[in-house]
Amino acid sequence: MPQAKRETRSPAEWITFGIASSILGTIAGLVIYVWVSDRYEPAAISIEQREIRNTNGKFYVPFEVTNTGGETVESVQVVAELKAGDRVLESGDQQIDFLSRGEKEEGAFVFQRDPRQGQLVVRVASYKIP
Repeated sequence: MPQAKRETRSPAEWITFGIASSILGTIAGLVIYVWVSDRYEPAAISIEQREIRNTNGKFYVPFEVTNTGGETVESVQVVAELKAGDRVLESGDQQIDFLSRGEKEEGAFVFQRDPRQGQLVVRVASYKIP
């Protein structure tokens, strides 16, 4: 029975094999690193109110909402209330559909009265975890 002659690999094949193996090893290492180092962090929603501006007799209160936590949230409800003493003069609410980790969204509330003449509270009222 004749014996089959085994062909040896060329240097180009060995170099290609080495490059492919190192790429695959790097990808596998990164996946394992992300899996091991990914700690559970609940959502932490912060809100920053910007400078109030008056345009055409209306008062605009811009804000920026940021998810500084690790979990994605949806249906983030932002509420603004303009109070004089214990009485609410004007209020409004907005809903942000989706806010992933580190993401920022901007918006603005529009008031008929000057918010600087009362107590303005802009806050995140609620969110839902998908």
